[in-house]
Amino acid sequence: MIKKRFKPRSLLHTSFLIMSLSLSACGPAAAPISESPRMLRVYAAASLTEAFTEIGRAFEASHPGVTLMFNFGGSQNLRTQIEQGASADVFASANSMELDALVAAKLIDADAPKVFLTNQLTVILPAGFSTRINSLQDLSRPGLKIILAAEEVPAGKYARQVLYNLNNTFGADYQEKVLANVVSNEDNIRQVVAKVQLGEADAGIVYISDAISAPELETIPIPADANVTAEYQIAPPNDAANPDLAKEFIAYILSPDGQKILKKWGFTPVAQ
Repeated sequence: MIKKRFKPRSLLHTSFLIMSLSLSACGPAAAPISESPRMLRVYAAASLTEAFTEIGRAFEASHPGVTLMFNFGGSQNLRTQIEQGASADVFASANSMELDALVAAKLIDADAPKVFLTNQLTVILPAGFSTRINSLQDLSRPGLKIILAAEEVPAGKYARQVLYNLNNTFGADYQEKVLANVVSNEDNIRQVVAKVQLGEADAGIVYISDAISAPELETIPIPADANVTAEYQIAPPNDAANPDLAKEFIAYILSPDGQKILKKWGFTPVAQ
């Protein structure tokens, strides 16, 4: 039997092919394809800071390549920023008024806003608070220093409604007396919390979720018949840079996992 012998050129050619295949197997073509980085800009009410920060970490973990950039502040200020052309993919407001304004300006579709949680108010006091304040009625005593969110801030508007409602319990001039003790009106609710923490006020009125995020503070609950329920709404602006990703984030907020995180931080989830 005649055995065929490879000519040197054939052997060299075969070796080259083997080397090429080996390089191809371990080269860039075999590397996994990663998603291109994407930024999701979320404008959210200041009271959502801790909850949305935790939700953001969970959302990033399930969406490789996605980074969330939060802008927390008073809902009215965030709405103004969007009206003036700020780039936002998602807007979460502590009331419906700000979203209604953006719908009227045709910056958000009328059917886009969704209620994603509710919240209520409570009174906060510094740790080791003065014994002058033992009840809601004590807030009307002259000489106290009380801090509220400004009236144009959702939490400030709700606080004034609560004081008005308490006139039915403590007398027709209760709200007037309490407001006479107000020494500062803040641009957002977290500034109220910060000043009470620093002992710059005897009391403040904030959301229950704010009190949970500052557990060292004392609280005085507000009766249900005088309290106000704040409905938070969320929607993507029409010019969102990442509309599909914005919808996914909103869907996560409304999902059982998202609602569980919101509940942990003192918010009341929406009915599913």
